Amino acid sequence: MGEDAELVPVEIVGVRQHLADEEIVVLLLDPDSELLVPILIGAAEASAIASAQAGIVPPRPMTHDLLRDVLIAVGSGLTRVEITRLEDGVFHAALVLRTGPRVDSRASDAIAMALRFGCPVLCSAEVVAVAGVEVRTTTSEQDLERFRRFLDAVTPEDFTTGVEPDDQGGPEGR
Repeated sequence: MGEDAELVPVEIVGVRQHLADEEIVVLLLDPDSELLVPILIGAAEASAIASAQAGIVPPRPMTHDLLRDVLIAVGSGLTRVEITRLEDGVFHAALVLRTGPRVDSRASDAIAMALRFGCPVLCSAEVVAVAGVEVRTTTSEQDLERFRRFLDAVTPEDFTTGVEPDDQGGPEGR
């Protein structure tokens, strides 16, 4: 998978741990294709991603915070993060600096940096196609969506029965 591939924007869904085998993944969602890309990550990177998503600011800078501060101090920043390829089960990424250079990175570190800079994460469309899994909506989500469509289309006249509430024949109407 080459680095000149088409890139698509992805959303960082969050970090999840599989309890049975204790593997940790960060989940990226391509909303257009509705594919979820799970990337296996380490505990330190998971913590860095989760704390940034939660808006937790450590009392002293952690590694990703330190790198952010150094980039800002030298007059740069992060324009975007690119997940460029998948080789032998390893995701490769690049930090695209505001001053122009691209810096090779592990995908997990790149995602942690993107969260700290509030910049977009782009993923190779080929990586999404190969590693992505279909997002399935649950029955309750489908029911909720069907109910929302109903509410969008319903009018007050749809509830007119011709019978006033006092005429229902219940204890109050007798």
